[in-house]
Amino acid sequence: MFFALDGFLFAGWVVRIPAIKQQTGASASTLGLALLGVSAGAVITMMLTGRLCRRYGSHAVTVACGVLLPLSIALPAQTHSALSLGLVLLVFGAAYGGMNVAMNSAAVDLVAELRRPVMPSFHAAFSLGGMVGAGLGGLVAGGLSASTHLFLLAGIGLLVTAFAGPALLRHRPARTAPKAHTPQSQSQRQPQRKLDPRARRIVVLFGVIALCTAYGEGALADWGALHLEQDLDAHPGLAAAGYALFALTMTIGRLTGTLLLERLGQTRTLVLGGAVAAAGMLLGALAPTAWLALAGFAVTGLGLANIFPVAVGRAGELAGPSGVAAASTLGYGGMLLGPPAIGFLADWFSLPIALTTVALLAAAAAALGYGARNATHA
Repeated sequence: MFFALDGFLFAGWVVRIPAIKQQTGASASTLGLALLGVSAGAVITMMLTGRLCRRYGSHAVTVACGVLLPLSIALPAQTHSALSLGLVLLVFGAAYGGMNVAMNSAAVDLVAELRRPVMPSFHAAFSLGGMVGAGLGGLVAGGLSASTHLFLLAGIGLLVTAFAGPALLRHRPARTAPKAHTPQSQSQRQPQRKLDPRARRIVVLFGVIALCTAYGEGALADWGALHLEQDLDAHPGLAAAGYALFALTMTIGRLTGTLLLERLGQTRTLVLGGAVAAAGMLLGALAPTAWLALAGFAVTGLGLANIFPVAVGRAGELAGPSGVAAASTLGYGGMLLGPPAIGFLADWFSLPIALTTVALLAAAAAALGYGARNATHA
């Protein structure tokens, strides 16, 4: 429920960006600078959240962020300048980044207790929440002001936290429970152990794999529709369907991710996913028609679906909350890096050529995943 809430609230905010832009009177460039507040706040707090999870437990931190994130989402609609918007988005980004690290840390521990590779299912919940949030946001955008909409989202978020939070808080961290009765997960048994240099390199490796995936997600979210409309003369409605199709197939891929991991294992899943995404994005970027490009976007979503959750899960198995924080920070850096990198490359070359970098990084993720096949747990 917390994964779904995270995606739901973030998507609900994204669909109101045009209204917030008009309300603040920001230009495109100043709005872009203000929106960096989300990424800056998230990246700054992600490593801090890892320390908080070690001290207070990932469950308690998840619930705390489950309160802060809904409260912070109501703030942007109360601003009337780009500067004030950027400042409140720092708060929103901090809550969003904290939630991502804390709930992924809790998920890593649960995966260890279940002894099943269910990490993709949690990320599927995030994707489903995002689809619902974006869909509902689009439906109410014409009838509700941004302030009313975001205030309602805050209320929904607090209700979900009030409902789901007590279940997490009742499940005491294993390190504080009697050893004879409660199984301990990898990250809970040795929360303070220092990682050796090799282990740190492996955590960074999985973080780079996550970055390669997030780069593609960010690039398609911001540039996919423009590519379809500008380069392939697609109708605006059809162009808008590009990212929706990508998100749908990514959700489907994550819903089937546990079965895939049980059948193929983590290394083969990473390699196959990267290879499929690379092939799909080459088709999506270089196809001569919009329909073929849409097919490429769909294949890319299937390929990228499970790379991020597997990479974050492996980092968490190796280094606990600190590993989750490091991999998530690098991954979010990819989401931040992708859109502007595509923009610069599109100016220098062309947008289709720029989008082929998504395929290149997907292939890199496959190669790195194969290179990490012998990585051992801490």
